[in-house]
Amino acid sequence: MFITDNFLLNNKIAEDLYHNHGKDLPLIDYHNHLSPADIASDRVFSNLAGIWLSGDHYKWRLMRANGIGEELCTGEADPWDKFKAFAETLPQAIGNPVYHWSHLELLRYFGIDKLINPANARYIWDTANSLLKNGEYSAQKLLRRMKVETLCTTDDPADSLEFHALIKEQGFETRVLPTFRPDRAMNISDSASFREYIRLLGDSSGTNIESFDHLLLALSKRADFFAKMGCKLSDHSLSSVPDLQYTYTEIREIFARVLSGKDASPVEARQFSLAVLTEMAAVYASHGWTMQLHLVALRSNNTRLLKKAGNDAGGDSIGDEPQAKGLAGFLDSLDRQNKLPSTILYNMNPSYNEVLASMAGNFSGCMTGKMQYGAAWWFLDNKAGIERQLETISNFGLLGRFIGMLTDSRSFLSFPRHEYFRRILANYLGSMAASGETDNDIASLSEIYCNISYYNAKNFFNF
Repeated sequence: MFITDNFLLNNKIAEDLYHNHGKDLPLIDYHNHLSPADIASDRVFSNLAGIWLSGDHYKWRLMRANGIGEELCTGEADPWDKFKAFAETLPQAIGNPVYHWSHLELLRYFGIDKLINPANARYIWDTANSLLKNGEYSAQKLLRRMKVETLCTTDDPADSLEFHALIKEQGFETRVLPTFRPDRAMNISDSASFREYIRLLGDSSGTNIESFDHLLLALSKRADFFAKMGCKLSDHSLSSVPDLQYTYTEIREIFARVLSGKDASPVEARQFSLAVLTEMAAVYASHGWTMQLHLVALRSNNTRLLKKAGNDAGGDSIGDEPQAKGLAGFLDSLDRQNKLPSTILYNMNPSYNEVLASMAGNFSGCMTGKMQYGAAWWFLDNKAGIERQLETISNFGLLGRFIGMLTDSRSFLSFPRHEYFRRILANYLGSMAASGETDNDIASLSEIYCNISYYNAKNFFNF
């Protein structure tokens, strides 16, 4: 099988960095979509389809491209049939990161050193399912197996965080922290859904939300609660930061109109989201949190798929909205008031790598690595994308201050993606040293390597 000890390591320096310095470091996964309820209940999975295919839109997209029907992706088909369809698909995905991840996951979790294909499908299915029943593959034990030290979930402000509290009470050694993601409080495009959410947020915060100021009060109360529960990050998903002006009189009027049952125009909806984002960024700064901005995604493009399978089912793609001017104005407005929190900019469009990396450099200062050009995200989370991201940071900033990788995943089997990244990073540094682009002193290289792999994130977030 192609997953050898030196997989993706193409020179001796890279081998030394990975095997002798980075391989055994703990994992910090500071952006993740795992269910806190599953962790708190120490969920046990009954079969390989449930733990490996459920919720994984990366795999569903490949299966659809292979002509697999929706029943075998997100539908109610027999679990074995779903896995068999995946095993039929994966050999065609050679070069795709899912091809690499899946074989790493199969080897690291189940010790199965076989190619995933139709000929091996039944053996893999039976062997893995047998192991799943032995009591060593529950949610918490899977995190323990991968040495996950800190994991940050993604949580709505209205969430009770009861499962985070329960995990803490259990004394589970992986630190599971909430992340504040108020996207639903910013999105008034669907006015009916927004009004329903306002009632939910009002109940959770003990606030009668009758105005825009009440909304900000409710969100601030929930941020205070999240902070008490250990939260250190916020998160926002945006196609772009709007390049728009607004007054608070306008925003208050927009909110009142939507709350009364009317709709906002597309421009008003974007003004409103920018206003909430700006106000909440100041709250994040007051708590010492890091603000994450996930940019340039074009979501839910396939209406038929959206109606059948819902959001996050594999109908999203790379966007191309202009990014620079709106983002610059937003960051500058906060910086001028000394209310700019530490920030991570994630980019999905490779043509914007330099745009966003150079933007981060405009607002550095006050703390080490305050502005980060974030890890290669979603469609760029592949070997070429990670290498381009590392090269971009090297060219525009301080690679040695980069806070490293994350999974952005809904799967308990996703953590070998950190190994994938660490191997690529080792090879990137080793190749520079081998070609004479930097000194080949292993002590200095290993310090940078280990910092990016683990220590920078630990210190940056004060975990």
